[in-house]
Amino acid sequence: MADQKERTKKSSTPEEVVEAETPSAEVEETPASEERPKSPLDEVMSQAERAYAAYMDAERQVAKAYHENEVQVAKAYKRAEQQASRAYEAAVAQATKDRDEAIAKAAKARENVIARAEEAYKSAEEAAVRACESALEEAAKAREDHIGKAWKVRDDTIEQAWQIYSKIAR
Repeated sequence: MADQKERTKKSSTPEEVVEAETPSAEVEETPASEERPKSPLDEVMSQAERAYAAYMDAERQVAKAYHENEVQVAKAYKRAEQQASRAYEAAVAQATKDRDEAIAKAAKARENVIARAEEAYKSAEEAAVRACESALEEAAKAREDHIGKAWKVRDDTIEQAWQIYSKIAR
């Protein structure tokens, strides 16, 4: 049995392992025609060899299951990685779109504010021009009124002076 373990440990391919773990022709039961008496030790050895073969088969199945699990985990990781990449790309695209929309909205708002400011400026300028023209008209009218009053006072004063002079000169 130690020889069989050594052969199993040294073998490198699964075929060799299967060959090494399979009970040898010596261990198999002999045909009924050649029946020889089996000793209890032979039976125990036969059971041990079968148990060892079953153990090695179970170990291979466990290794295979671990390998399959590793492959599935790797595939799941790749899927998760791809999904994360797609989510990242979608988030970048959405953020870029949102940024562009916000910039466009801000530019439009800026244009609207500038247009309203220009309208307010023009309106204020027109109001200032009208107010100035009105003030100039009122000032001109007030000047004419003052000049008219001053001429009247002058004329009245001259007439009074002539009246006084004409009373004296008489």
